[in-house]
Amino acid sequence: MHASETKLQQIIEGEKQYVIPLFQRTYSWQEKEWRTLWNDLIELYEMETPRSHFLGSIVNMPAISVPEGIMKYLLIDGQQRLTTIIIILTLLRDKAKENNNQLLADEINENLLINKFKNGIEHYKLLPTQGDRNTYNELIKGNINNTHFNISADDRIKLAYNFFEKKLTQTPINLEKLKMIITSKLSIVSIVLDADDNPYLVFESLNAKGRPLTQADLIRNYFFMNINVTNQDEIYQKLWQPMQNALKDNLTEFIRHYLMREGSSIRQSDVYDELKDNVNQYNAIEYLTELNKYSKYYKKFIDPQTENDPEIKRRFDKLNRIEVTTAYPLLLNFYNDYSENRLTRHEFIEILDILENYIIRRYICHVPTNQLNKIFPSVYKSIQTSNNQDVVSEFKNILQSRGYPKDAEFYQRFKDNKFYGGAERNEKTKLILETIEASFGHKELPPFVNLTIEHIMPQNLTDWWKAHLGENWDETYELYLHTIGNLTLTAYNSELSNDDFYSKKRKLANSNLELNKYFNSIPEWNHEEIEKRADFLAKKALEIWKYFGNISTFENNENDRTGQIPFSLKMLGKSYEVKSWRDVLETTFNVISEINSEIFENIKKNFSRYISDQKNSLRETRQLKNGYYIEVNLSAQSIQKLCIQAIEIADLSSEDWKVLVR
Repeated sequence: MHASETKLQQIIEGEKQYVIPLFQRTYSWQEKEWRTLWNDLIELYEMETPRSHFLGSIVNMPAISVPEGIMKYLLIDGQQRLTTIIIILTLLRDKAKENNNQLLADEINENLLINKFKNGIEHYKLLPTQGDRNTYNELIKGNINNTHFNISADDRIKLAYNFFEKKLTQTPINLEKLKMIITSKLSIVSIVLDADDNPYLVFESLNAKGRPLTQADLIRNYFFMNINVTNQDEIYQKLWQPMQNALKDNLTEFIRHYLMREGSSIRQSDVYDELKDNVNQYNAIEYLTELNKYSKYYKKFIDPQTENDPEIKRRFDKLNRIEVTTAYPLLLNFYNDYSENRLTRHEFIEILDILENYIIRRYICHVPTNQLNKIFPSVYKSIQTSNNQDVVSEFKNILQSRGYPKDAEFYQRFKDNKFYGGAERNEKTKLILETIEASFGHKELPPFVNLTIEHIMPQNLTDWWKAHLGENWDETYELYLHTIGNLTLTAYNSELSNDDFYSKKRKLANSNLELNKYFNSIPEWNHEEIEKRADFLAKKALEIWKYFGNISTFENNENDRTGQIPFSLKMLGKSYEVKSWRDVLETTFNVISEINSEIFENIKKNFSRYISDQKNSLRETRQLKNGYYIEVNLSAQSIQKLCIQAIEIADLSSEDWKVLVR
């Protein structure tokens, strides 16, 4: 790194060009900065013997360019100051022309603004970033005030020109003297980086006090630092800009997922450093070409409407709604294989269905999602190194051994979980209900977009509903309200509201949904009927998201707790001896309260019917270790449902809570 103090004239005279890197923001100085600079110039101008004025520093480094081209420097820092000075010099040139001082106009133009004997982009002493280039070109050509040029009213280069033009007309100024002040009295520290210096650290440190660079900003700059300046504009327009425009704020995450295709797990903060290890001046264009290709696949993942195949588009939409971003590195590989005919359309669709199956089953069984970042990136490499030539079959084999819930667990959790509460949960529940509806084999699927989730037993119970549900209405309400058996889809949500069951039943009879035809033959709505419907929907779910392992472990009576006696509760890696379902209930809530008292308080709020600090408010109780009382006058089935919903609130997985029975 070399630093030296010099005058502006020495910086810009001679055949050379300063290129503003693509990562830099467009010209952004405003009136505050313009006024400060102008006042400094006028102060120098009015001095009898003008002194040197320190303008600031510029940081640059030699750019990669063709041998016969002019010397080019990447302007790493100082673009705002240098661009503003060029704008003022252009104004002085234009005013000299108006005053018939062609000699001064030519001197400014040919020595300070352009490389007279070069064409194309090498014609300009300063080459702004693409966002400013059209306006800047018209500025240098002398067309900035021509009304037939399409320059935006809020274009900052044009606004700066207008500001200084107004200042120039307000005060009589000798143009030659002001030009001398600018070129000979403005002192600049020029910092030129050596080849051994790390410009990327400079980029980051210089921007620490300004607008922070994103990982994508740094990556873009790194690419174009390794691409010949002569080719940069073409490559930018062809490869980088379309990718940036398509993915916008998702660009950095796309690059992270692209890098993870090979099987590694990469943190968001490490994307730039990881890419630097893969890209150099010899492969930059080739690498960027490949990145651009994969970005088109990624766009389809995040915006399924851009996918042309309707069946693939429908599956992308579903995966998008259940948020499988952790699978995107894997999907990038699979989509590329499909695009290059290494996978058939049928195979690719089957892979998408397997992925949906895997995610839905894990979601229902509350298997932690934080492991998916480690699972998915390595799957493709495992398939590639396998002796199994059937990609789809091997995909199933691998996922089956990585936290894939079996039928019995999926069935029970599907019936007992809370499916409603919170935007993300509701979106997944709506998708699940839509998928069940579609499974009935409609010749033409009903439009789902205007449908919402409806509670049959309403969220706000009227006196009619309390009487209808019977003596233990509060137990039914707390345990069954948000379960799948009590939920459906309808466009009549606001009309149904808190209606009694028979009024809802009459309105639902007009529905075209098979989900709602279910209620036609139901005489009443209580916890037994909710349980029956949950059983019906759970079995449909087993058919839709069918177990793709070697064996199916589900038996219809496997989760019937009647007559089964528990002898052990396994919770968070420990085993607890139990002799009854009441022991299971007490132990479960004791463990939860011990690991996190705040979560216990949240559970208490959700199940006020079952947990209280007043013993007399409950029917039959046991006292927990934290002093609260818990209702134990419950069936084995109700205890299991209550425990499952509680451990879900506690963010515990199915692996964290298991009851062994005899």
